[in-house]
Amino acid sequence: MINENYLESDNIKSLDKAGIRNLFKVYKETNEKEVRDILIEKHLYIAEILAKKYANRGIDYEDIYQVACIGLIYAIDRFDVDKGFEFSSFATPTIIGEIKKYFRDKGWTIRVPRRIQELSKKINNAKIQLSQQLQRSPTIEDIAQYLNSSEEEVLEAMEASKVYTPQSLDVTYDSQSDDKEVNLAELIGEEDLYFSKIENNDFLMKTVEKLNKVEKDILIERYFNKKTQVAIAKNLEISQMTVSRIEKRVLDKLRKEIEKTLID
Repeated sequence: MINENYLESDNIKSLDKAGIRNLFKVYKETNEKEVRDILIEKHLYIAEILAKKYANRGIDYEDIYQVACIGLIYAIDRFDVDKGFEFSSFATPTIIGEIKKYFRDKGWTIRVPRRIQELSKKINNAKIQLSQQLQRSPTIEDIAQYLNSSEEEVLEAMEASKVYTPQSLDVTYDSQSDDKEVNLAELIGEEDLYFSKIENNDFLMKTVEKLNKVEKDILIERYFNKKTQVAIAKNLEISQMTVSRIEKRVLDKLRKEIEKTLID
């Protein structure tokens, strides 16, 4: 068993290279989960750095980071400290491989066959190579010949690759008049404000049902009939201070209901 002192957080933070190498040896011999947890904690920074390199490519960073952490665990399980390699050098290709695999399998908005995904990747590489060789943009025929594929297959893969990252609704286009730009959202439609009014009214009605009669009266008089606290107090035969306290309580209830709605 590993010395329990190793499990203290201060000791984990102060481990030097020799201490970490010793932990790898202990893990190789014992396969203890506690030792692996320490090694994972000490090397999470590698997963974080590599995950950030693949951020903003159509998949949430948190998902990429989780995959990188899985790759880190695989690397720790496979690492042989006796071969003399630095762990970071060993872990990096393993983590990157897991991230790329995840992008290949999960990064497409619409599911397409694996062969199309693989061909799409080859096409992108071919475009770079052919552009340098030909000193121009390669044609479909150029790419097909370079990849030993048919033009139909190349076109199919190029069309399918468009679903990899959805088009942003904020992308702008030149309009035909007044030198004014329009964005994609304006071209494909807009939100009907009436729907948001329905949602707001529905929320308000459900919340008001939870109030007592005095609270309802004060809410309606203050925010629908626009009456002052003094006028409401006179009508209800209570003090203005009482109206103020009840109003504050009603607003707190509304705020809590809104927060619950956002959480749900």
